[in-house]
Order: sequence, then structure tokens, then C-alpha cells
Amino acid sequence: MEPTPPAGAAPARDRDAAGRPRNARPRDGLGRPLPKGMTGVPTTPDDLVLPPAEALREAQRLLDAGRPFHAHEVLEATWKAAGESERELWRGLAQLAVGLTHARRGNAEGASRLLRRAADRIEAYAAAPPHGVPVAALVAWARDTAERIGRGDRVDEGALTPALLG
Repeated sequence: MEPTPPAGAAPARDRDAAGRPRNARPRDGLGRPLPKGMTGVPTTPDDLVLPPAEALREAQRLLDAGRPFHAHEVLEATWKAAGESERELWRGLAQLAVGLTHARRGNAEGASRLLRRAADRIEAYAAAPPHGVPVAALVAWARDTAERIGRGDRVDEGALTPALLG
């Protein structure tokens, strides 16, 4: 059992062996923390690093399953491990997944903002798309979806699943 912090003190945070904060609480399918002791959905291991093609396939699988938060974790891990020449592509793809997370959680403003930011980031790769990523199509999809969400249009959940692979 964890010790109870003194009255008025912030609760102790979960930390890894290096002292970095970690949230060990279970999460729902959209990445929202659940109360300790509840059963959540499996999350991406903190040390996961996949080769680009595998990361794209796994992120697409998670997007197809309606789990953009978890797709974001896969894409973020690849972004952090990517070389300088591709780092912004992976960062943009991770932001795209976060935008979808906000959309599914009902945060239209955050969704629109992140989808636009993602489109701006990945657009630079349109002339020579790496790893079979359909950059031009993703940019168009992200901007269109951001516009529709920003206007308050109803966007079906099926329309919130972009194709990361051509």
C-alpha cells in the first residue's frame, strides 16, 4: 500500500529508475487515466522503438482500432529515435494522432489546432515522401478534417482514421 501524503501535500508521482515521472495508472482507449486499481487497455511500453515501417503499421493498426492516443505513443517513440532528416515527419505524424485523440475526446479546438500543426510539419516531406507515407494525401486530409471540426461539423468516427501508408 502506498503511503498517504500529509494533508495539503501533492501525492507522490510514479517515477522510473532514472527518476523521470511516469504515470503508472491504467488508461482507457483514448489515453485518459483511470483510477488506480481499475483495468485499462494495454499501453505502449516506454522503451519501445520500432523501425519506421513497423512503427507505421502498428500506428495504423491502433488508429484503425480507434486508439489514436496509443498510435501517438508509437509515433512519438519513432520521432524521438529518428535522425534529423526525418524527425519533423515523425513529430508531425505524432501530432496528427494527438489531434485525433482530442477529436475523439470532444475537444474541437485542440483537435483543429493539432491537425493543422501536423499538416504544416509533414508537408515539407511531400516532394520525397519517406517510407511510403502518402504525405500529400495526409496533409489534405488533416487540413480538411481540421476545417470541418473547427466549423463544428459532425465528423463520423470512421472519418477520423487517416491512411498512414499509401
